[in-house]
Amino acid sequence: MKFCSNCGESVVIKIPAGDTRERAVCDTCDIVHYQNPRIVAGVLPTWGDQVLLCRRAIEPRRGYWTLPAGFLENGETVAEGAARETMEEANARLQALTLYSVFSLPHLSQVYMFYRAELADLDFSSGEESLEVALFNEPDIPWEELAFPTITQTLQQFFTDRKSATFTVFDTDLHYKRR
Repeated sequence: MKFCSNCGESVVIKIPAGDTRERAVCDTCDIVHYQNPRIVAGVLPTWGDQVLLCRRAIEPRRGYWTLPAGFLENGETVAEGAARETMEEANARLQALTLYSVFSLPHLSQVYMFYRAELADLDFSSGEESLEVALFNEPDIPWEELAFPTITQTLQQFFTDRKSATFTVFDTDLHYKRR
């Protein structure tokens, strides 16, 4: 950030009084511009023993498979954002959303939150951000074509949990470099 979004003047990077981190500060109007992590909300949609995946039509990782997910919008809950992203990417309706995984990615300043959910029906199709959507049984998951480590870890944990029929929320920190 180079300019204040409040008054348009140049900002300086400094530690404001009462703070411990450097921030973009406007010395003209005294606004501190906080830059905080972005929330990515997503869903692991299931139908029986199958999971729904979307092949990305957008960068990053165009052509790779993912769970429906995207940035949370202002004014919506995480569950609402996850359901919205599923509708946008897979035209799929959900039921029984349950928080399943939380990933902190400090190197990207992002937090990923995935819900488990059941598809309400089999009426789904590719949305604008998906080349195709499909249901997969565990042995048929295109593991080498998954878009992001968060997707791989969520699916691996799901299939492990499904074997024991015990699903708990897992929380992990991922430190990796962008592909």
